[in-house]
Amino acid sequence: MSDTPDAPVILSDEPGSFSRSVLAERHPALIEKVRDAFPYGPGQHRALDALRDNTAEGVITPLPPSAYDHDCWQEWGRGYFGRSWFEVPFLWAESYFYRQLLEAVGYFTDGPWRGIDPFRPFKHAELRTPEADAELAALDDILRLPVEEQASALVHGSLWGNRADLGFRISAEGTEAGGGQAPPLLADDTEALWPLLPVGAPATLCLVADNAGRELIPDLVLIDHVLRHRRAERAVLQVKPYPYYVSDATTADVVDSLGRLVRARGAAAEAGERLWAAMRDGRLTVRAHDFFRAPLPYTEMPGELRGEFADATLTVMKGDLNYRRLVGDRMWPPTTSFAARTGYFPGPVAALRTLKSDVIVGLDERTVAALNAQETNWRTSGTHALIQVRR
Repeated sequence: MSDTPDAPVILSDEPGSFSRSVLAERHPALIEKVRDAFPYGPGQHRALDALRDNTAEGVITPLPPSAYDHDCWQEWGRGYFGRSWFEVPFLWAESYFYRQLLEAVGYFTDGPWRGIDPFRPFKHAELRTPEADAELAALDDILRLPVEEQASALVHGSLWGNRADLGFRISAEGTEAGGGQAPPLLADDTEALWPLLPVGAPATLCLVADNAGRELIPDLVLIDHVLRHRRAERAVLQVKPYPYYVSDATTADVVDSLGRLVRARGAAAEAGERLWAAMRDGRLTVRAHDFFRAPLPYTEMPGELRGEFADATLTVMKGDLNYRRLVGDRMWPPTTSFAARTGYFPGPVAALRTLKSDVIVGLDERTVAALNAQETNWRTSGTHALIQVRR
């Protein structure tokens, strides 16, 4: 099993690479969507145009000296300013793009647009779709299952929650004969996950959220299951301190998702009411540590966050960005040990991730060979997923 310590950092300088397509295609398209989402004024339009042009052909420039986090980014970007966006680490370039996008729309600037989430319309729209209604209705079937089957279905609902066609519905369909068409997981350590949260133990579950909207709701319902069935006395939901990566969850998104659950019918509404009560009495706590907006791997987490993870019985990392930060945003050989890559983490950790970037570890050679033979973009297509646990 390979565990190459000097695997190359992922950049965006290779034509045709996934990372280059994100910077060259996805980011300009996102700027146009943000521009159309609000009636921004001429100054914001000029700033958005400048960001679009700069990321395509310019060089990276520092934040203005007046920015509240200017000094942080000066430190994080040491050696990167003055270089092309495509020549610096992909994780850093993506993170800095979103910080500059917030700067362009005036998110941190005194004035009427201060604190207005530029991605909020997209997040709200997700919660109001017929698909979201169908997924919430499917909870009625899931929560009638025996408790152990509920647990499995809800983990998979959380895992696949950011797929438009997979979530609670596929979990519910999987309980019926012939139902459920979720692709097989590339790695599945589910059997190692639940023993870390035995019924009746004084445990704390920490869940580091990924996306808002239709992904955050399954995460919340999974937390409800853990609290309701006494697999943990306390849960901590870690979210971003400000809007980040289009749909990443903030505290406001947690409130919106809870409201959507409470306004639903049947089992979804009951789960929402239990979660609301859990937040009021402190069994469920929302945290938004500043490190979650840093362009850094978890190996560089500050001491106080390390202490929070150390206090948790189990930390669940949701989504692709958390995975990249957990194992390192490098071109690891896919057979690199997940346990070795996460050995620094101060407690048991589980990754629930749909593959949407090049980073991958913890696969066996047979699985890698089959994927390479069948698909060219299996790492980035979002059609494969995994559950990996390091106890």
